[in-house]
Amino acid sequence: MLLLLLLSVCSYVNADVYMQNARGSNNRLDEQGRERANANRMFDSQNNNRGGYNVGSLYYFAGSELNVEWTNQHECGQSNNHCELILQYMCSETLRDGTKTQTIPEKKSQCRNYNCNTDLEFGMNEDYSYYVNCKNRQRNLGLFTADQNLKGDTAKYTRQNPGGTRRGYECPEERDYYPYWGPSPWKDIAIMTNDISMCDYYKSESQNVQSKFYCKMPSSYERELKKITIPRNLPNIPITQSNCEKFEYPKDSNRTGVWTEVKPWGIPPPDCISAPKSRDNHLGNTIGGFPSMYNWTLLNDTNEHCAMRLRYNISTNDYAPWNTTAAQNKAGKNGASKVNIGALVGLAEDEAIERGYVLKNNPVVEPFNIAGGIGAKFQLRLAINTAQYGRTFQDRSHSIAIREPPADAKGQRIYNLNVRGKRGNIVQVYPAVEYDFTPNRMLLSMEDYIHIQWTGSNTNPQNNDGQGLRGTDRNNIAVTTKQIYPEGTPGAAVAEGKKFGHWGNNYPAHLNAVNFLGLSKADLKTLVLTSPGQFRGELSELDDAGTYFDLGPRKVTSAGTYHYMCTRNNNFSNRSQKGKIIVNATPMKTKQVGPTGGVIDFDGGEQGVWIQSGAFDEPTDVTLEQWPKEAGDQVIKAKGYINVGDDYGSDYVVVHPFERVAKSMTIKMKLTSKDADVYASLDYKNWQKQDCSIEGDIAVCETMQGGIYVARIDDSSVTATVVGVVVALVIIAIIVGAVWYYCKKQPDSMTTVRTRFQELKRSTQNVV
Repeated sequence: MLLLLLLSVCSYVNADVYMQNARGSNNRLDEQGRERANANRMFDSQNNNRGGYNVGSLYYFAGSELNVEWTNQHECGQSNNHCELILQYMCSETLRDGTKTQTIPEKKSQCRNYNCNTDLEFGMNEDYSYYVNCKNRQRNLGLFTADQNLKGDTAKYTRQNPGGTRRGYECPEERDYYPYWGPSPWKDIAIMTNDISMCDYYKSESQNVQSKFYCKMPSSYERELKKITIPRNLPNIPITQSNCEKFEYPKDSNRTGVWTEVKPWGIPPPDCISAPKSRDNHLGNTIGGFPSMYNWTLLNDTNEHCAMRLRYNISTNDYAPWNTTAAQNKAGKNGASKVNIGALVGLAEDEAIERGYVLKNNPVVEPFNIAGGIGAKFQLRLAINTAQYGRTFQDRSHSIAIREPPADAKGQRIYNLNVRGKRGNIVQVYPAVEYDFTPNRMLLSMEDYIHIQWTGSNTNPQNNDGQGLRGTDRNNIAVTTKQIYPEGTPGAAVAEGKKFGHWGNNYPAHLNAVNFLGLSKADLKTLVLTSPGQFRGELSELDDAGTYFDLGPRKVTSAGTYHYMCTRNNNFSNRSQKGKIIVNATPMKTKQVGPTGGVIDFDGGEQGVWIQSGAFDEPTDVTLEQWPKEAGDQVIKAKGYINVGDDYGSDYVVVHPFERVAKSMTIKMKLTSKDADVYASLDYKNWQKQDCSIEGDIAVCETMQGGIYVARIDDSSVTATVVGVVVALVIIAIIVGAVWYYCKKQPDSMTTVRTRFQELKRSTQNVV
């Protein structure tokens, strides 16, 4: 127990997070050195100076799917700390990368035309007025600051930033805390957390769906904020409604503040899922050898000037982050906070304080309690910095654009294929990565669109390893020769007496004999030569090709499995840039679904699978397939048979994985006949009838597992129904005919019958 205790309290929280796609900047801008020039250029990352890409501006289509990848140093998704990864984006007409590494000035006199918002030399995300408001806004006095001595009482001073250091026009308080209580220019994409019980709270508090409020100051106060030199003695802007409405500024006849609403963004709440699992002190790939990633489907929020940010919030287990407030700040004795560390180590609070078990910077503890003897006063100094217990790390992308898709691709699924990494071996580029396609493996369907695009730099360090002109990034795509042996698993291959295959061939196939996604020969040539670059020139190692390449969106028209490579970055000693794309002949979607559940659907929600919260214990890749009757019939005949029904009443809906889940899923499928029954199979041979409800022409089935679902029509039951209806009609016709014949032969009887009907009608009305 003592050993575990020491390991726990000695852990020094020092983590970093780096975006690999979209390319994170880590405050870098087209710099040739390995270290970034200015850690305060745009934002506070608290990352190692070596991270970031020199350039990274790309554009993405609204509605397209972007594979966002990153690496984080300390773990997530496990028990060593509390962890949240928060993915956001913002757009603004003044957002830009800039052309110099200097931090944008705070003094307007240092900007062109006294307007820092429009001085394009400086990089900028948040704008000038946002920071000025932050600098003059009261900080949240209820926050836990431990034993840190904050140098001021506005929102630019936090436990992590006690000196109020400025980084770009970022607001330190908004950066450090989520969800934030005031307006922010950032829109939420996703929250990945260790504690999914917080998801409802995160979603409801997001500015995507909830209004935020601020104190609108009197006009004379606002004029003071707009001066070239802002007065130092301005009173702080209140952050509560009561203090705002009591605020008075004596220089104005209309002197009071106005509590003002900022409407929500009006977009869906952020996705909230379990954080991907990662190791401590690893800063590498996660389970399965793939990077931490999130598939972002971009909203229809078109703008040429946008950026993404990823914040990595972590805290140790030494105190409860949601229940530790300003009430536990510095107590005075030993200069420590009031966090009860003694409760963690089985000591009474007074004894814990006496023996140094307190939360403060670098405490000295007495771990042994031996009366007399050499170990009685043995002391250990712990490497603790309360500014880092918990802590927020951050990376932001270079500027990106979100554009309307072309007319022929509107409403279609568009997938982005990019390149991550930069020139150099793993030591030279770390904590970035060597070249790779991203996503490295893709699963598409015919009629989907793929948007192939990448960018690189001409200013990598001159002595970094790599092929071609020193310092340059270059990429291309060449389809490789066919596999020698088919893929499979080693165990299965050996058991079947087969060779175990791979897709790592290193020679490109001849353009005249290759098919790649059904693209034209002109597109294949463009992918290999990455034109337009310089007209002709030296292209054997792509030296005269440009750093940026964009094929534009292309429809996928050919099913199959495709392997491809970059011919330049293929020195097998330290990099092997290859990719794989599987194109399914029928529609298919894959989505990672965690314990919070999720939805995967086709046709605007008419067909798909709705997965309840708690169905999966861990993030799981769920695949939804739609097989037209003819295609499904071929699959079933190849793998099994159908022994139920005589004809199809729907297309196939297939949900992977087939394993049983903890809570039910809802599968919806469109019917072509309401007389059909839904059946499901796990092995293509044995079919079980499902108890499904019918809503219009949609079958709604509750199930505990995936499988192959299809509606089948039993011709015998249909025939029996038709025969029954015909027989009933014949009997009715005979009865009506008999009555008509009898009444025609005996007219008096007709009068009697009519009288009896009238009496019956009156009697019924009376009863009613």
